[in-house]
Amino acid sequence: MDNSSGLFVINVDECDDGTRIDKYLSDEMPDYSRSFLQKIIKDNKVLVNDKPVKSNYRVSGTDVLKVTVPPCIEPEIEAENIPLDILYEDDDIIVVNKPKGMVVHPAAGHFHGTLVNALMFHCKDNLSGINGVLRPGIVHRIDMNTTGVLVACKNDFAHSRIASQLAVHEITRKYCAVCCNAFSQEEGTVDAPIGRNPKDRKKMAVDLKNGRRAVTHYRVLENFKQFAFIECQLETGRTHQIRVHMSSIGHPLLGDDVYGSKKSPYNLEGQTLHARVLGFIHPRTEKYVEFEAPVPDYFNRVLSDLRSSGR
Repeated sequence: MDNSSGLFVINVDECDDGTRIDKYLSDEMPDYSRSFLQKIIKDNKVLVNDKPVKSNYRVSGTDVLKVTVPPCIEPEIEAENIPLDILYEDDDIIVVNKPKGMVVHPAAGHFHGTLVNALMFHCKDNLSGINGVLRPGIVHRIDMNTTGVLVACKNDFAHSRIASQLAVHEITRKYCAVCCNAFSQEEGTVDAPIGRNPKDRKKMAVDLKNGRRAVTHYRVLENFKQFAFIECQLETGRTHQIRVHMSSIGHPLLGDDVYGSKKSPYNLEGQTLHARVLGFIHPRTEKYVEFEAPVPDYFNRVLSDLRSSGR
């Protein structure tokens, strides 16, 4: 999306073939309500292959969507002097280790203290504009209470190159997590589609009928009596994917009171999940680069207690 026109360009995946366009857009653009998206479809601000459609149009895996969002609904976002844990930086990209409790980009209820506010102060005007004024530089996201490595782009050239890799699942993303219940096998794969929970649109769920394909590979690093320390590698990148997938197989993440239990032996702020490794082809050098964010202190304290307590 560019700042002046408010234009989103979305390439539809084959796995979404046959999905109603208003539902598809509500999954792709969770910051906007379905009723708002239906309105801009009605106003001919959503083009499919450069032609307007109706809300009951069903997308095809070959479709290219152009969605124009009225700029007047977007508030002005301020640069804020918030410290950043920078893992790497050059003229095209900046790789940071996001702390727990920080929202990636401004949205309703979170217009200050986000990673975007911090990036705007640090990078000045050097952030890509493809994703609009609310998300300058942001190519991908991790949840507020998930820590770890994330890349932002300083120009549209870098943004488009990395976004293209994301679209075809060519980016390496490895997470570590502590989850409930010991595993009976050392590794496995969860291949289960994810969509909006029909009973609570703020949550995601495994949805065999309407969900989008989601694949998580996991391996056990340490098994304890009641918990396990695992590594998850994403093949796809759906919202809350690891949290939903691990919960669906009986191993909700420790501290995740949305998809797991509200009871925990530890005083935690949300799920015990850390984005440890991120790897991709650098947009300028065209060489593979990989970055690692060290496991945070709170995570190590939990692991140390599990090892010593025998839980």
